[in-house]
Amino acid sequence: MGIPCGIFTDMNKEEFIVSTVTIVLLVILAILAITFVVLYFLGKRMQKKQEEQQVQIQSTSQTVSLLIIDKKRMKIKDAGLPPAVVAQTPRLMRGSKVPVVKAKAGPKIMTFICDAAIFDNIPVKKEVKAVVSGLYITSVKGLHGSITTAAPVKKGLRARLQKKYKEASARLQK
Repeated sequence: MGIPCGIFTDMNKEEFIVSTVTIVLLVILAILAITFVVLYFLGKRMQKKQEEQQVQIQSTSQTVSLLIIDKKRMKIKDAGLPPAVVAQTPRLMRGSKVPVVKAKAGPKIMTFICDAAIFDNIPVKKEVKAVVSGLYITSVKGLHGSITTAAPVKKGLRARLQKKYKEASARLQK
């Protein structure tokens, strides 16, 4: 299969021409696949860390009687938390808003960070039994009676129109 007489011939070669659009799409597809794989493994690692933290929180939790004074969502640096807590938080998290509860625990008025899942269920100006781990409130029970849940969220325009439509169609079918 030598080249006769030093002349290069293309007769037996097949050319495969790929357009630039397909090359760009293949590169983007490869980058997306790599990104998803990296995010998958990072997600698993973060989930393991969170499970370890939950175990640690559960092991150090105590039940405390608290009189809730105020609750609001505010930035960590503006919440009035101890300087050690603010210094431990990552810089990106210092600007994000967290649920903060101001409560009287015994003779002291303290600032607590609350679990976001139970923040709406915490009553203001009432005494509650709270499960506290350090400055973190994980759950709340009513001390005198039950805790009333928050008012239901207002429905939007689409939900109201959809309800009216269903009522009207039910009347027409009768």
